[in-house]
Amino acid sequence: MAETSLSSSARAHNVRLGVWIELVTVAWMVVEAAVALFVGFSARSVSLQGFGIDSLVELVAGGILLWRLRVEQRGGGLDQVERAERRASWVTAISLFALSLYLVGDSALTLLTRTRPEASWWGLGLAVAAALIMPILWQSKLRIAGRIGSAALKADAACSVTCAYMSVTLLVGLLLNRLFGWWWADPLAGLALVYFLAREGREALHEARTGETCHCGE
Repeated sequence: MAETSLSSSARAHNVRLGVWIELVTVAWMVVEAAVALFVGFSARSVSLQGFGIDSLVELVAGGILLWRLRVEQRGGGLDQVERAERRASWVTAISLFALSLYLVGDSALTLLTRTRPEASWWGLGLAVAAALIMPILWQSKLRIAGRIGSAALKADAACSVTCAYMSVTLLVGLLLNRLFGWWWADPLAGLALVYFLAREGREALHEARTGETCHCGE
């Protein structure tokens, strides 16, 4: 009995840590989305716009997972949450594929019309911050997911590391535009983001159809 009690106590502790890490994730996604969208549309930066819209999608996914952890923390059943996760996966998959189409069209239009985005220190600062923060969140989520056996949290960790890759891609495009005036680097970075978005969309679609997480992003 002592071992069972200790195991339950340890799980409760790790679920509580999971709640806190998701709260940090949601808070950061709010900041990331707000800055990326405002600066992206102000500077006519395709890559920043795409990064910001993806942050909104991840904000919704993070909110669903936070709810799932809170239900377990309060001792509730998980059947309803699992159904909600599958519905959220459908919404996430459709949103990511729609965002991919938007980025392809917007990037192509920008290249054809030779629309030059403005260089932005705010955008660069956001990309650097995301590149530093997301790997920390990724590792934290992986550790907690392993301890409590949560496939959903492990999938969310994959989203975090994908966001880190995206931020590096975004940073390269913004730097090339800022330092060398290579305006075409921004829409090309936007097109590069499509690879990550399509992969996330495929994972979400797989989970929505089967209820299983394929962890393709690992």
